[in-house]
Amino acid sequence: MVPPTANAGFDYQIGGPYQPAAGVQVVSRDHAAPPLPGAYNICYVNAFQAQPDATGWWEKEHPDLLLRNGSSLVIDEAWNEAVLDVSTDAKRKALMGVVGPWIDDCARKGFQAVEPDNLDSYTRSQGKLTMAHDVEFAKLLAARAHAVGLAIGQKNAAEMTGQHGAIGFDFAVAEECGKYDECGTYANAYANRVFVVEYTKSDFDKACAGWSAKLSIVLRDREVTPTGKSGHQFAVC
Repeated sequence: MVPPTANAGFDYQIGGPYQPAAGVQVVSRDHAAPPLPGAYNICYVNAFQAQPDATGWWEKEHPDLLLRNGSSLVIDEAWNEAVLDVSTDAKRKALMGVVGPWIDDCARKGFQAVEPDNLDSYTRSQGKLTMAHDVEFAKLLAARAHAVGLAIGQKNAAEMTGQHGAIGFDFAVAEECGKYDECGTYANAYANRVFVVEYTKSDFDKACAGWSAKLSIVLRDREVTPTGKSGHQFAVC
C-alpha cells in the first residue's frame, strides 16, 4: 500500500462525487461512491458510529453492537449518529464482520486508501468507552486495510498521533486543524502527508498561512455538498 503524496491537490467529496477542479490529485469519497479515474482515491467509512439513516438497520441486524447507557442508545448529538460499541474484544471482532467488508469493497472498487471516521468516538460515549478501546479497534481496521492493499488514514483525534505507528496509520485526514492549532501535530507524525479540511474562510486562511507549502488544504462547506448544488463551497490555498 502506498500513502498519498504530501501537499498534493485535494478535494473532500464525501457528500457526493463530482468532477473536481483542475489540479486535484487526491479525492476522498464515500465508500458507496465510485473512485475518480486517474486520481488517488481515499475511501470514507464511518467505522466507529452509525450513519443517521442506518441506525434502524443496526438495531435490527446487530442491536448488541450499538453502545447503550442503560436502555438508551448513546448518540453523537451533533450528527445524530449512534455510537458503535467497541468496548470488548468480542464486540470489536463482531464489528469487523460488518465494517471489514466495507474496507474490502473499497479495495475492489479501486480505491487506494481508506479513512475510518469517528476515531474519537470515546469522547462522545458518555463515559462508556476509552481512548484505548478506539485504539484497539483502529488496529483491526488498519490490519484489514493493509491486508487488501490499502493505505489507511488517521481521521482527526490529534491526541492519538503518538500511537499512529502502533496502530498502523499511514497518513492523516484532519478536519479543522487550522481552527484548533493541530496541523503541526499531524504534520510531524505523518511527514506532511496530511489532508486538511476547513469549513470557514477564516480558519482556511489561518491554515493556509501556516501550512500551504507543506500540507494539502481545502475549504469545503460543512455539508460537503457536490458542485452545482446550493451551498457548495470549495477553495484551495
